Amino acid sequence: MSAPLNYPVPLAVEDFVPVLLTTCGVLLLHRRGPGYRIVVAAALIGAGGFAKATAKLIAAAGGPDLPWLRGMLFPLLTCGFALLYLTLTRDSARIAHRVAAAAVIAASALVAILARSPLPMLVSATVFATLTGFRLIGLARRAGDTTTAVLFGIQLVSFFVLGPLGSRPDQTVALQWTEQLCNTAAQAAFLVAARRSAQPARRYSGSSSTALQ
Repeated sequence: MSAPLNYPVPLAVEDFVPVLLTTCGVLLLHRRGPGYRIVVAAALIGAGGFAKATAKLIAAAGGPDLPWLRGMLFPLLTCGFALLYLTLTRDSARIAHRVAAAAVIAASALVAILARSPLPMLVSATVFATLTGFRLIGLARRAGDTTTAVLFGIQLVSFFVLGPLGSRPDQTVALQWTEQLCNTAAQAAFLVAARRSAQPARRYSGSSSTALQ
């Protein structure tokens, strides 16, 4: 969906804020697994959000609509969250998880191409973001850190609440400001939770036979 004609530039600029918060939060999770995988996952997730925010800003500034740039969001989020989830899930079933993740990504991409619709990639991005969210909540609970678990939960709930709101056709500027500010607050909660989980006293073990909560 292209940016509406009354989409103001300040609103478009603000859309970069939650992207930055999320990217920084993912980077702070580097102690949960191999550092380079976390960096790649953060880069993919950040690139997806940055691409869509850039497309919005260009349209809001009077430039052309760039569907190819907007369309990068869900494929990049899918790959980023899939890699993040696999990095956080280091157990005896990791090979099966990798095969399943690769199959989901390939199937979603194929269906999206055949149907010429971003919906399959939206679904796959939602699946991996949800798995990642539950994994982080489970690790926080296992460490006895209820506050961090709640903060991760806030970010996960916002993913389901703000998505349907953002897809509504009757998007007023006031509603869009509300949605984006709520999203910014949710990603700020994620950043705080990631920072708390990275502190030495709260280092969570993702090894052995831990299972997804």
